[in-house]
Amino acid sequence: MATDKVAETVIVGSYVEMETEGKPNDMKTRFSKFLWHGGSVYDAWFSCASNQVAQVLLTLPYSFSQLGMLSGICFQLFYGLLGSWTAYLISILYVEYRTRKEREKVDFRNHVIQWFEVLDGLLGKYWRNVGLAFNCTFLLFGSVIQLIACASNIYYINDNLDKRTWTYIFGACCATTVFIPSFHNYRIWSFLGLIMTTYTAWYLTIASLLHGQVEGVKHSGPTKMVLYFTGATNILYTFGGHAVTVEIMHAMWKPQKFKAIYLLATLYVLTLTLPSGAAVYWAFGDMLLNHSNAFALLPRSSSRDMAFINNELVFALQFITFGFACTPLYFVWEKAIGMHGCKSLCKRAAARLPVVIPIWFLAIIFPFFGPINSTVGSLLVSFTVYIIPALAHMFTFKSSAARENAVEQPPKYMGRWVGTFVINTFVVVWVLIVGFGFGGWASVTNFVHQIDTFGLFTKCYQCPPSTLPPPLPHVNATAAPPPLRHPHNHTHTP
Repeated sequence: MATDKVAETVIVGSYVEMETEGKPNDMKTRFSKFLWHGGSVYDAWFSCASNQVAQVLLTLPYSFSQLGMLSGICFQLFYGLLGSWTAYLISILYVEYRTRKEREKVDFRNHVIQWFEVLDGLLGKYWRNVGLAFNCTFLLFGSVIQLIACASNIYYINDNLDKRTWTYIFGACCATTVFIPSFHNYRIWSFLGLIMTTYTAWYLTIASLLHGQVEGVKHSGPTKMVLYFTGATNILYTFGGHAVTVEIMHAMWKPQKFKAIYLLATLYVLTLTLPSGAAVYWAFGDMLLNHSNAFALLPRSSSRDMAFINNELVFALQFITFGFACTPLYFVWEKAIGMHGCKSLCKRAAARLPVVIPIWFLAIIFPFFGPINSTVGSLLVSFTVYIIPALAHMFTFKSSAARENAVEQPPKYMGRWVGTFVINTFVVVWVLIVGFGFGGWASVTNFVHQIDTFGLFTKCYQCPPSTLPPPLPHVNATAAPPPLRHPHNHTHTP
């Protein structure tokens, strides 16, 4: 029986994507495969590592200022481990679902399996509906955050245009992701995304250390519960980027090998997030409470040439992260309108365009980079990435027959089924109380404060105030003064 299960698991994923069928194996095709068609464990690792932290890397120093140095480090290690565990659960459920379907002779060559379909096949339509609602909403706002990050990052390198104008520009650029068929075709972008993330992290670390501590620097965090739990949920969001785990697994030739990939990606990401977050917080301290994007505090005069290099890399990094967040939404939309099985790349791209428009619009309405990360983390990531996978695993294998016939058994060092159920229960309780409960309260409070301070559709969120020119000689001195401008944003409540 055990041998049969292993054999059945091995054949999962042994298929060829529809866009590669029937093509000659000439030099052009081989070169295209090298850049375009990725399904190995290395491709999956590149995808997970480049997608896991993305733009949140620039807000982690902001989280350190809210949490303090010790809590910032501890929460990163803790949520990194928690995120790796739930990614493991999702991979187990995916293999279980796909093996059952392939026993029934279901062919997935023209179909990308998604998380809500796994829930539907294993637990029924109610689980499917809940998973679909949370996952799509999270990915929608995840895509919104990418556009906000694009505009924010490029503004601190080139402030000739305001952030809202940069949002218009990058929205048009990121819309080109409609031409990428699936995660199977992100090989070169995943590799570039990882290079960009690594470069950005070490640029922040080295630039902060070379800059040194600002005069009179203070490290007073944590000071308020609202700030503390806002920072904690931002880190929860950082290591909760595996809402696209199923799509990445489906792009692999042998998805059963995914189990350890996310953990290895997390360990690598920690070598980027811990040094950069700690170094920037060490250098600037409480100043970060008013600057959710770490780039805002690094002066251009230090390593100006490196800033220009980073200018060339920003788009590649944000393009890959936007595509990763938005592509699952493309799949859902294609299935809803009956275009998912279409072999014409141009027709599928045209059908996907309506998905980009609301993302573009929301990024202009809510440009609150930093606070929106925490809000999405507490209200959406907590369920999508942590609570629902843990509950789904427990309910899928609650009966003894399901556990006995499971495609993959829990490892012995985790305590088999008893240990797995205990860990899952802890994940659900912790994230529900700390992540959703306290984190939701703090994040929503902070987010509402941003709206009260800046309003919706703000043109340049957290931009330095403009310097008013001196009055001209002929202007009446008794004229009404110009309207008051908002000072730098204060992300804490007064």
